[in-house]
Amino acid sequence: MLVVLPASVKAAPYAAFVMDARTGEVLHSRNADTRLHPASLTKMMTLYVVFQAIERGELSLDQKITISKHAASEPPSKLGLKSGSRIQLRYLIRAAAVKSANDAATALAEAVSGSEAAFARRMTRTAKSLGMTRTTFKNAHGLTETGHMSTARDMSIMGRHMLYDYPQYYNLFSRRTTHAGITEVANTNRRLLGAYKGADGIKTGYTRAAGFNLVASAERGNERIIATVFGGKSTVSRNAKVAELLDLGFRRAPSQAPLRKPAKPKYVPGDDPIIIAGNQDAPKGAGKVIRLSGAVKTSYRPKMRPGAEPAPVVVAEAPANTVDMSEDIQLALQAAQTEETTASAAATAISDALVPTMRPAARPQAVAFTKPEPEVVTRVSTSGGRHWGVNIGRYASRYKAEKVLLQTALAEMSSLDGSLRKVVRRPTGFDANFMGMTRDTADLACRRLQSRNMTCFMIGPS
Repeated sequence: MLVVLPASVKAAPYAAFVMDARTGEVLHSRNADTRLHPASLTKMMTLYVVFQAIERGELSLDQKITISKHAASEPPSKLGLKSGSRIQLRYLIRAAAVKSANDAATALAEAVSGSEAAFARRMTRTAKSLGMTRTTFKNAHGLTETGHMSTARDMSIMGRHMLYDYPQYYNLFSRRTTHAGITEVANTNRRLLGAYKGADGIKTGYTRAAGFNLVASAERGNERIIATVFGGKSTVSRNAKVAELLDLGFRRAPSQAPLRKPAKPKYVPGDDPIIIAGNQDAPKGAGKVIRLSGAVKTSYRPKMRPGAEPAPVVVAEAPANTVDMSEDIQLALQAAQTEETTASAAATAISDALVPTMRPAARPQAVAFTKPEPEVVTRVSTSGGRHWGVNIGRYASRYKAEKVLLQTALAEMSSLDGSLRKVVRRPTGFDANFMGMTRDTADLACRRLQSRNMTCFMIGPS
């Protein structure tokens, strides 16, 4: 007699993958490229994109996020957020990483991209840039949805990038408990963390369609292994299988291997909106946004006066080894240059219309030129006490220091306006400084930068 089981009780497909995290070498693979439901392993990418957004200055850890009705209505596991309430971004991150809270994941998505759908598209673009070629995201939490699929290999790649691209946040995944703003939450992976020597992450996941999933990482001595399981039958059997795979990885991995970190990808732009006021002014937390889709295609300039000859445009060519700046800097510079060009051209046109063109008379042919006596000019200081500055960190390369200076200048134009960006080489790196400020403006700038969680201290007159 043939018995047909309901889909809800059928075993989810099994897949496994083990890699040496130091080198990316594959140590074991089974059904690793089969597209399956990732469940809450999805939240690794959710958090990765949030960390990327923080790094780009799109939002900050202390920024308060208004919870939307959509986020509050997500099914468990959840933190218990209420629609209209406000909570700091750092607590949403903790809740998503440790408790695997679905409401927190959705709130993070809306804070970054204005809507969960737009955020999911950014997640998928980011996945492709990481080399996760068989992954598509449809939401930020991992609940079962048509087309929301990944593989054991791709999720192992995701875990490795999380470890090496954002090591400052990786400790979140090893916390047994943490405070998430409104309550203390326990780690969904605490059993493996407590039972397996060297385990320090990363993320669990479960839905009926997915089964019990886990991406785990453990370090012993100089070795680090990442093991991924899809389709476990229970928490206990999944953890046992992951421990077995980690053991296999440590047996097969060489005791000494060069650390070859994966290349951290550049931000991949798309239709992400720019959030204004960090959701604070948005009705019901939906996110007040201005959508800038792609680059500026048309630059409007004043028309030339009749009969005027166009002035030659001088374009400086970048050196061949120059590294491209991120798109947000390019757009900001483009907008600033367009406004400046427009204002300058308009001012020139008005001036030319009001003041008649005066040309000097031709020089007489019989004029004898004599070498003038040297004139001593004493420069009068116009600094007005602007001998102060601020330091925003020391970096390994001049390029990194210059990049941080430019990003900071664009993000904090009001208090840094008129200051001079200066990189000073030190024996241990390159200092990124803003100079030419008064004591008051330097103090104000430092306080504003510190409110953005940036390192800053004042530099007095030398």
